[in-house]
Amino acid sequence: MGSCSCIGLTTIKPSCSKILISYKRSSLLGFRIPGYRNDSSVVNLTKTRFRVYGYCRGMHTCSENKGVGFRGFRDLSHLNRKGFSGSDLNWRFSRVLCKVASDYRNYSTSVESHVKDTSWEKIYIQGGLNVKPLVFDDSSSLDVNEKKETRIESEIEKEAWKLLRGSIVDYCGTPVGTLAAADPADKLPLNYDQVFIRDFVPSALAFLLNGEGEIVKNFLLHTLQLQSWEKTVDCHSPGQGLMPASFKVRNVPLDGKPGEFEDVLDPDFGESAIGRVAPVDSGLWWIILLRAYGKITGDYTLQERVDVQTGIRLILKLCLADGFDMFPTLLVTDGSCMIDRRMGIHGHPLEIQALFYSALRCSREMVTPNDTTKDLVAAINNRLSALSFHIREYYWVDMKKINEIYRYKTEEYSTEAVNKFNIYPEQIPSWLVDWIPETGGYLIGNLQPAHMDFRFFTLGNLWSIVSSLGTPKQNDGILNVIEEKWDDLVANMPLKICYPALEYEEWRIITGSDPKNTPWSYHNGGSWPTLLWQFTLACIKMKRPELARKAIALAEKRLSADEWPEYYDTRHGRFIGKQARLYQTWTIAGFLTSKKLLENPEMASKLFWEEDYELLENCVCGLGKHGRKKCSRSAAKSHIVT
Repeated sequence: MGSCSCIGLTTIKPSCSKILISYKRSSLLGFRIPGYRNDSSVVNLTKTRFRVYGYCRGMHTCSENKGVGFRGFRDLSHLNRKGFSGSDLNWRFSRVLCKVASDYRNYSTSVESHVKDTSWEKIYIQGGLNVKPLVFDDSSSLDVNEKKETRIESEIEKEAWKLLRGSIVDYCGTPVGTLAAADPADKLPLNYDQVFIRDFVPSALAFLLNGEGEIVKNFLLHTLQLQSWEKTVDCHSPGQGLMPASFKVRNVPLDGKPGEFEDVLDPDFGESAIGRVAPVDSGLWWIILLRAYGKITGDYTLQERVDVQTGIRLILKLCLADGFDMFPTLLVTDGSCMIDRRMGIHGHPLEIQALFYSALRCSREMVTPNDTTKDLVAAINNRLSALSFHIREYYWVDMKKINEIYRYKTEEYSTEAVNKFNIYPEQIPSWLVDWIPETGGYLIGNLQPAHMDFRFFTLGNLWSIVSSLGTPKQNDGILNVIEEKWDDLVANMPLKICYPALEYEEWRIITGSDPKNTPWSYHNGGSWPTLLWQFTLACIKMKRPELARKAIALAEKRLSADEWPEYYDTRHGRFIGKQARLYQTWTIAGFLTSKKLLENPEMASKLFWEEDYELLENCVCGLGKHGRKKCSRSAAKSHIVT
């Protein structure tokens, strides 16, 4: 473990090994080199944990010093600096900085030197590029409501803000996230006392929409430092670029220094999780939040930093890696997303595909275009094109599609087969025949050979609307289904995580007799108030905010009185979940974010995507070269209704 003490400095002269930077416009150390443009990058660092303020030893730590805090520091990037090379590095900061000792670890935190090689794959980082988010520009906390009349907050909103602020977690004196739940009466918090990446997203949006960007910037940079931390399960390490599901700030005593403590960030990549499943969605949510930060604050310098750019690329490299799968969808294990227990969603679940599509669209906006990234950008465009066609063509069901499936022929062998996945008509469940409305439709939960999961998964469908993964007609049809089946999908508490629940023998086989996932509870048909903000965003995009207002009004009647529970049980969401945590932060944040989005629809428009017609023109399948009769682009274009 390394020690870290806070001291006042005017000139810092680190004695590290060579630092060679050929960036013509670099943000590696949190500043730009004046007078240069963005171009190729060459960085040679040793295995030292180099930071903007010095060195750090061991795990991601910072010593506690009660006399000095880090809040309120201004961005130092505007200060003039002397030129530097090799061992002469002079930065004149009249600030309080953190001096940290150095150490060498088995895992590397360096960027390997490839002076003549501009291929981004050679920029290899293990453990993250540890540029500590120590300084902040006040411009990152913009008042998004400054031109609007101040609305008087209700007592419930005031309570929610108080609880949200009370859940904030500090690391080295700076806010870095919010606890999953902060129930003072809970004596056994398990991992609910940690900061989860997916859980923090609604908290981050609430803060951003309220003009508070510091905590979000901190969160993005600190989680980036944890990317691909050295973790193993049964002597096997996860793929490079993996983001943790969560992290915890631990205050531990310093070795050999009685009475002194240090903060340690301890990430969980799934090695401690129930089922030991690594999170697939964490990196996708991180990219989505990074874009949201820039869109709402107008501060795009964060996403331009070289460590952030490298973090994006590592996530994409992990997701875009070639494998055995034939489909453009992302292949994942059960329990690797919001539904983090066994629920029969292994393979190609809709939720992951919608988040994957969103992350790709975010990345296409944020990746710095140059010779190094042109292949990556091409791969993003190709995957976006193929993924949108695949989901729109094969995941969509409505009355017309179900009638087609009902008359499918099976065992078709040819490239011209209609029933491409060999779906047996007997798979159509009896509940669906009576449930599907005459108008509208939705995207099914999963598709695999000889298997269609016809359940309605709310998050995947809502995020398909937000990201325009579905066509405009399909997006409208999804909201039609929610409105038509309001008593099933919303009822007394928005919104069902999936419908219908698994029951009887099906529940026993698919969930493994999971006592927490009993029918109409938890992930098995439970009602989750945190889905409210995504429903609100989808409604605003489709110009149907009245549906969101109706759902918010339902939630507002109960959430505070019920002490902000994690989820609700029973078919109509009447009971507080039998194992639900109270004062669940993303329940609180989801409610506040929904209110803010309705109040600021122009801000909401920054968080969703419209149809990208260029993707429909991007044919990469090359079917014509092999004598096949038609290209999938024609089918994809046929879906579009203007």
